[in-house]
Amino acid sequence: MSTYMPKAGDITRNWYVLDASGKPLGKVAAEAAHLLRGKHKPTFTPHADCGDHVIIINADKVVLTGNKLQQKMYYHFTGYIGNLKEVKYSTLIKTKPEFVVEKAVKGMLPDTVVGRDSFRRLRVYKGAEHKHQAQQPEPREF
Repeated sequence: MSTYMPKAGDITRNWYVLDASGKPLGKVAAEAAHLLRGKHKPTFTPHADCGDHVIIINADKVVLTGNKLQQKMYYHFTGYIGNLKEVKYSTLIKTKPEFVVEKAVKGMLPDTVVGRDSFRRLRVYKGAEHKHQAQQPEPREF
């Protein structure tokens, strides 16, 4: 008996909508990464890209538990000497809530070609509206 290996033509990709309003950032990111990798499918294979498309709405209403809103920092280096920039997550959620959710999801995906391809199927929106109604996405509760 041989092990089933999905081929690129055999993979069907569904569309899911995750509502992030009032939910912790980690729970939303974990569920999105789970769907993007395809781990919910019985045909999951770690080396094959068999995941689905994920739309996250209400990214501005995501919650950080504890004191993370004031204590957690986002760091990035500009490339110049002494230019390590830091921003509090409270400021970052007000200005770029999509970036906060994308960063959390990207950190939960593998640092491989499969992870990069999976990340391209993620769409994050600030409000409750999205422009993917033609794909008939189904809401996903978690």
